Formats: sequence, C-alpha cells, structure tokens
Amino acid sequence: LDTLEKWVTEIFSEIPNNGLPKPSFGHLTQPFDTPEFHKLYRVVPVRKVHSLTITWALPPQEQYYRVKPLHYISWLVGHEGKGSVLSFLRKKFWALALYGGNGETGFEQNSTYSIFSISVTLTDEGYKHFYEVAHVVFQYLKMLQKRGPDQRQVIWEEIQKIEANEFHYQEQTDPVDYVENLCENMQLFQKEDFLTGDQLLFEYKPEV
Repeated sequence: LDTLEKWVTEIFSEIPNNGLPKPSFGHLTQPFDTPEFHKLYRVVPVRKVHSLTITWALPPQEQYYRVKPLHYISWLVGHEGKGSVLSFLRKKFWALALYGGNGETGFEQNSTYSIFSISVTLTDEGYKHFYEVAHVVFQYLKMLQKRGPDQRQVIWEEIQKIEANEFHYQEQTDPVDYVENLCENMQLFQKEDFLTGDQLLFEYKPEV
C-alpha cells in the first residue's frame, strides 16, 4: 500500500483542483418529449428473431440509489413464476423470454432522466399478436400501480437479501475493472456507500 500510495501521489498530485462542483443537467427536463417519440418503430433485425421493446423515459432516479425503485419494479416485471407476465405469454405461445429494467449506465440513468425498458422475445405466433403482447405488459403495470407497493415489503426484503448474498459471495473481479467501478461510484454515492451503493438495497420507501 505504501508503494501504491507513492505512485498515486507522484502521478496525480500535479492535477489542479478547480474546486468546482460536479456538473448537473437536471434543468434539462423531458428530453424525449418530441414528436418522434410516443410512436411504434419497426426495425428489420439482422438475425432471425422477433423482439418487442417498450421504453419509458422517467424522472431521474439516481438520487434513490438506497431504495432502487427501478430494480424493485424490474424484479416484479421479470418474475417468471405463476401469475407473471411471462408465464401468461408462454401459455399463449407468444413469448420465450422477458427482461425489464434499467442498466444504470450513463445513458440509461443520469441527472436528466432514467430509462426503463421491457423487452420481450417473441415466438412467430407472438409476433403476429404483438399488439396484444404490449397490451398485456401495460395491463400488468397498471395492476402494480393500482395495488401499490404497501403490501409488498416482503418482496423488497427478499430482493435485499438476495442482493446481499450476491455481494458477499461475489467472485473476485479484475483489479482494473474494480478500481474503475469505484471511481464511478465516487461520483454518484455518499462516501459510506462507495463500495456498496451500486449493488445493495438499504431502505424500503413505498412512496418512492
């Protein structure tokens, strides 16, 4: 550690600190509120695959990293058991897989907006009924919205435990990738959460 500290001091101590705060672009609200959005786009794929992706632009969520509301919603949307969206679509022979969430990258989550996407891999039959597939997804989200999160703390705590287990028993990563990840976390989280802020759930707040 002494050697590493010496190297870091030699390499970085000459970089001036201008004392400026981290830039924020929070004043640039609703960047996707244009005529080009709120539309259906059909794209011919390179591979022979049918995929339906529905994307929402939400208010910035990075301030809620201790709650991780999008992670909670994606857990419910991506559930594959009885009563789930995917279970229903598979019974109809319309879908093979479903994924929902936010990648927490700079494009998908920043101080201006947060992107939330649901992507469904369709069968040939599902492609013929993709309007109905989209309708099922919206129906499920409407149900979640109507029921609210108040009765779902058990689910949140289950997610919290699973993420904690994955954190404590994770495989060792490449040191360069680990340092890069920590440096990014230092721009996003409070000091006490640099190591854990991108992985663990800390607080259950139904209103969020």
